[in-house]
Amino acid sequence: MIAAIQRAIELKSTYNVRVINLSLGRPVYESYTLDPLCRAVEAAWKAGIVVVAAAGNNGRNTFTNGYATINSPGNDPYVITVGAMKTMSTINRDDDQIASYSSKGPTLIDHVTKPDLVAPGNLLVSLLASGSELANRYPGNILPATTPRYFRLSGTSMAAPMVSGAVALLLEAQPQLTPDQVKARLMKTASKGFPLYSTANDPTTGGTYVSTYDLFTVGAGYLNIAAAFLNKDVSSKPALSPKVQYDLLSRRVLLVNDPTTVWGSSAVWGTGAVWGTTVLVGDTAAVWGTAAVWGTDTTQPFSAVWGTSAVWGTTAVWGTSAVWGSSAVWGTSAVWGTSAVWGTDTTGKGEN
Repeated sequence: MIAAIQRAIELKSTYNVRVINLSLGRPVYESYTLDPLCRAVEAAWKAGIVVVAAAGNNGRNTFTNGYATINSPGNDPYVITVGAMKTMSTINRDDDQIASYSSKGPTLIDHVTKPDLVAPGNLLVSLLASGSELANRYPGNILPATTPRYFRLSGTSMAAPMVSGAVALLLEAQPQLTPDQVKARLMKTASKGFPLYSTANDPTTGGTYVSTYDLFTVGAGYLNIAAAFLNKDVSSKPALSPKVQYDLLSRRVLLVNDPTTVWGSSAVWGTGAVWGTTVLVGDTAAVWGTAAVWGTDTTQPFSAVWGTSAVWGTTAVWGTSAVWGSSAVWGTSAVWGTSAVWGTDTTGKGEN
């Protein structure tokens, strides 16, 4: 993979390579600053190539309700990391829901806020590679036809190309845009009208999963290509995904302010411009300041998740005597070991 990325950089000028789609991933074993795969994608980014990566399909992890399961290189703050949505087999976007298997942030070790946004990725139909490993292993996913040419799959690996396609269209119309400007624009214009919760059923296992539409689940929102085209905002600052930290005294998850990035105190990306109140419930006085992501008001659904007497409380995932203790989500040790790229739903049939 690293050799392929390096080759794409070498051929950038020859073939006008502007975007790399990485529908793949592996568990996070070290900081993105040390990870060779992350360093490779950063080199592509800095060479002027937008890198889009799948978030991962571990959102059903029972130990942390899917949180802290973002794969590498999607854990890198430079790249655009994409989670998966379900279109519910309708044209209308209003009924779309998050796929329960879509991996959630923050990232292990570095605690980067991911995914950056979400896009359709469940039960998608695309071209069939006849005789491929996937086709041979899951013949039931081949769409019936006189001459089979199409294949159905589900996952964040299907959602990432949606964003890569949007990037290609955006750069075709405005080739002067930098990777950071593309990322910032897609995140700012992403739709932010979500329900508070949704429930999904896996047709294969029969399992039922409840998803909360918080910052670590849907990121900046749902890909909106039309809005991205209409937006004219540009910035010379980098659009690195911000980090979060857990404040032990207030028991709140805080966004770390970085004034060197586009998300700082810039008026262009001011309060609510990126996350909006439908995603960032609680203290909305600042987007990237020291305001709590969810606050401590347990009357608010999202605040309740991260509040002091909420789901996680003081002895849960983020607490000091949590499932993972002090050396897990916020510590230095890895958690997931050798979990698969495709997660537990290897059939590709998605969910209802």
